[in-house]
Amino acid sequence: MKLDVNGRVTPVPPGWEDETLLATLREALGLVGSKFGCGVGLCGACTVLVDGVPQRSCLMPLRACGGRAVQTIEGVAGEGGRLHAVQQAWLDEAVPQCGYCQAGQVMAAVALLRSVPRPTEAQIDEAMAGHLCRCGTQQRIRRAIRRAAGLESAR
Repeated sequence: MKLDVNGRVTPVPPGWEDETLLATLREALGLVGSKFGCGVGLCGACTVLVDGVPQRSCLMPLRACGGRAVQTIEGVAGEGGRLHAVQQAWLDEAVPQCGYCQAGQVMAAVALLRSVPRPTEAQIDEAMAGHLCRCGTQQRIRRAIRRAAGLESAR
């Protein structure tokens, strides 16, 4: 089996076909940005994009990913490692605290801005619903998304 991850087709080692996408990304492919949180798809720490749509990779069987494009946090930065606008806004707004949930949050925000370049507050809330941050940075996350969308300027 081969997996299209971050624009590169990668062979999956034998024996991993029955694993989850998250386990395969982390353990077989060494892409550890997506985190194992709750393991039941409720926290969002494992969120990746599959064909551009946010998916909980802890629940997604690897077999369901054949022929589909998977993007992880490692594949978000642009050419030459230039940060994506969402990543830069995350830094500008000092969003991360412990950082555990951040990869999933960033992936959800990237997907939102790809589909809705100038989202409303309600659209931001809907896109980020189900992404838990126990550090309490939700207001900074919203500001960072607004900044990345050009809806909020530097303070």
